[in-house]
Amino acid sequence: MKFINEANITFPSNSSNESFARMSVAAFVSQLDPTVEELAEIKTMVSEAVTNCVVHAYENTIGLVRIRVQISDSRAVRITVKDTGKGIEDVETAKQPCFTTGSEDRAGMGFTIMESFSDKLRVKSAPGRGTSVIMEKKIIKRG
Repeated sequence: MKFINEANITFPSNSSNESFARMSVAAFVSQLDPTVEELAEIKTMVSEAVTNCVVHAYENTIGLVRIRVQISDSRAVRITVKDTGKGIEDVETAKQPCFTTGSEDRAGMGFTIMESFSDKLRVKSAPGRGTSVIMEKKIIKRG
């Protein structure tokens, strides 16, 4: 896949920055003229990935969240959300619906939602070193 444009964003893992991340990625992807539905799905994917960083990766501390958004010549969008937090012991278990390491008010549906809205989802993690969530979605050309 050949990428023709990209943006990089780094911000503290404050929960208040989740909307900033969501809107920044949406603004960048808007150059592809996505549908309202495609844009809503991308915003939800980013929101879930960033929330995982805030709630799970850094727990009660503040760390950095890095997002890279890349656009390919085939209209595919790759969004990588990366942290250097505590990492995930067992990625496959963490991806199961309703699994959470957060408080009781957490539904444990983040990875399930990200996977349902993306064409491809990969999660790379190492305990003590952090996690990268890579989501890809093709934007259909209209008209």
